[in-house]
Amino acid sequence: MRPEATTTVPEQDVPGQALPARYYTDPALVPAETRHIFARSWQLVCHESDLPGPGARLAATVADREVLVVRTGDGTLAGHLNVCRHRGTRLVSAPEPSGKAIRCPYHGWTYKLDGRLVGAPEARQIPCLDKPALGLFPVRVESFLGFVFANLDPDAVPLAEQCAQLAAAVGHYAGADLVPVGRGRIHDLAGAEVQQANWKVTVDNYLEGYHIPVAHPGLMRLLDYRRYTCETAEAYALFASPLRDKPSSNRAERLYQRLASPMPGLTEADRRVWRYAVIYPNTLLDFYPDHVLAWTAIPTAVDRVAVPGAFYTRRGASARTRLARRLNIHIGWLTNDEDVALVSRVQRGLGTPGFEPGPLSRREAAVGWFADRIRADLRGAAR
Repeated sequence: MRPEATTTVPEQDVPGQALPARYYTDPALVPAETRHIFARSWQLVCHESDLPGPGARLAATVADREVLVVRTGDGTLAGHLNVCRHRGTRLVSAPEPSGKAIRCPYHGWTYKLDGRLVGAPEARQIPCLDKPALGLFPVRVESFLGFVFANLDPDAVPLAEQCAQLAAAVGHYAGADLVPVGRGRIHDLAGAEVQQANWKVTVDNYLEGYHIPVAHPGLMRLLDYRRYTCETAEAYALFASPLRDKPSSNRAERLYQRLASPMPGLTEADRRVWRYAVIYPNTLLDFYPDHVLAWTAIPTAVDRVAVPGAFYTRRGASARTRLARRLNIHIGWLTNDEDVALVSRVQRGLGTPGFEPGPLSRREAAVGWFADRIRADLRGAAR
């Protein structure tokens, strides 16, 4: 095992308050976050539809490692580090739809889909080749709401157990039967949008609706801001807002209000409400009547974050629901552009010497929840 890395950990702060500016700007915190947050939490890597049949596999970034997720012969999921046990070759560089085994492209060492080493060319020329001891390094994977998560911590509490109440609230929106809309994929880090902000700035922005009246005129015309709700649990935060009854002054928004209808599996009660969820630390899920958006915030530098994601729906949606979905996604991209500009402004401001954040609004309660979780995890680095 490699020596433990030395990390810098901030001093303790007042719980329930926003994080001090240095949490967003200090490069010395990046190793601590990698080891004590990302390597110990459930990380969103793909949807089950990205692994359509036995042998399908793809690689995704988890903390400072690359994880290989595979659909095994019996239809279950398996996870491994994406590295051959022989000389460290990267095994998979692009998604593959099928295959009976995992074969290293360098020397041909071959593994079962469950990670067992079953073959090596000229094996008699390899002294002390112990196949049972040289299987791929295992990584825990779990399907939750049809989305595939990986965790480098072998002792982590199962995600389904941590988020049982979240599944009860929004499980009818999601599942393995969702199908992707468009070309974006959660595991496509190279094709992801990159925002000019620390990853926590992006998550903070998602966690509160306090900025909607000022920064998102379109959302303000659509959502009943006074009835915007937030609830937090240990592992997640869940938000909901009904749509306004008053017709929007914007033509596209007004048309969406008229056409909004639930996709298969939802009820009439879901037609007039938008829901959002954050699974700690960096999984973000939008639940709309007509589609689901899943994305994640992956830091690439102290002031840069990649946000790969994908849209999903169910087969059999009516023409009306499909049109509403297209309008909703259009509205969402406009909101996203506003948020991209906002988080960049925040990141620049946080770098102002001597700046520290002021008190939070009650509408920013989830920002305080997130800050407390971050503080607790980074305090663990001192032990």
